[in-house]
Amino acid sequence: MSWTVFRVLRDRNARLYLGGVVVSGFGDSAMSLAAGIWVKTLTGSDSLAALVGFCFWLPTLAGPVIGTAADRVPRRRLLVAANLALAAVMTAPLAVRTPADAWVLFAVLTLVGAGTVLTEAAETALVATAVPEALRGDFNGLVFTAIEGMKLLAPLAGAALFTRLGGPAVAVLDAVTFVLAALAFRFVRVPDSPPATREKRAWTTETAEGARYLWRHPVLRPLVVTGGTAMALSGLSSTATFAMLDAGLHRTPAYAGVLTALQGLGSVVGGLAAGASMRRMSERAFAAAGLAIFALGVLARATPWLPAVLGGSLAIGLGLPCALIAAMTAVQRETPGELLGRVAATAGTLMFAPTGLALLIGTGMVAGLDYRVQILLAGTVGLAAAAALTVTTGRAGRSPAPVRTQPVPERAETGP
Repeated sequence: MSWTVFRVLRDRNARLYLGGVVVSGFGDSAMSLAAGIWVKTLTGSDSLAALVGFCFWLPTLAGPVIGTAADRVPRRRLLVAANLALAAVMTAPLAVRTPADAWVLFAVLTLVGAGTVLTEAAETALVATAVPEALRGDFNGLVFTAIEGMKLLAPLAGAALFTRLGGPAVAVLDAVTFVLAALAFRFVRVPDSPPATREKRAWTTETAEGARYLWRHPVLRPLVVTGGTAMALSGLSSTATFAMLDAGLHRTPAYAGVLTALQGLGSVVGGLAAGASMRRMSERAFAAAGLAIFALGVLARATPWLPAVLGGSLAIGLGLPCALIAAMTAVQRETPGELLGRVAATAGTLMFAPTGLALLIGTGMVAGLDYRVQILLAGTVGLAAAAALTVTTGRAGRSPAPVRTQPVPERAETGP
């Protein structure tokens, strides 16, 4: 861990922000697995249990629309209010008792997914004010590391709590984490810039403005497209995991836990190294290098040799965060404050929404083809995309975006 990371952790705002992200992420990760187990226990249906994850993902498609709220409301207040509202929403599962009540879980997870899109947009915008530009790469890497760490630990905690005390206990845990996140954001001290005083325009007009800004920006567009490509290829290749374990390695399905742990370890290392790496190379070069490492890791899983598969899983975790961290760091730097919520949410949609489609395609491919086909396809496309980004890296600069709005006077809002 670099000295700059310790400098980030010494900053009061950074610690509070990171604490809010960690506790809310822990609760969500615990609930995401427990909700699927809960639905399966209630209904006995595998397909309905799988629908829980789809409900959480679905609001990502509406990211540009939802993110517009983060440019209309002071962001710190929005984060506090949204987390408290989500805490209230998480009390609804306490009424679930019978299979007929399962719809409550689907509705709650959809609302939580929408709330997550909104809070992530506001959080990204808040970082641009709370954390100095020189530290944002390290900070974004730390945030990614913390989130990935929660994904490794929280689902196990959620499953254990469900087994011992039942689904309502996990719902209460998630509600408590939302309250703790609201408290953490409440004490962040930042100038809160948008724009209670500016003229409000039509919601659709403001949403389109954010999407247009992102798509026309010569720095942001290729980075966001690269991030979306990496996530889609990750989804495509991941659907072959159990077929690879069975037909390729002759291992039990439970061995997927080892691969997941190695990938998580790689993500932790990649997140911690992100800031230092981006000080030595451009964001495009960093994203291209990460995508290449990811693609090589995917290709290694096409071999029947266990050490290569294990090393490939570590490489996937190491490379995958690079494109995402590079894209969001550039969004924070290159976007005017009055557009940042919309642009961040649009970037999130472009990077994460394709994963769902890739999962559907991968599921169909693994049912009818040799698992190595989609692994080789994902790895080859990843290497080609990394090469294309590398070719354009030397020509890229920090050009101003072609779309600008008039600056909005900032209204300071500071914590106690």
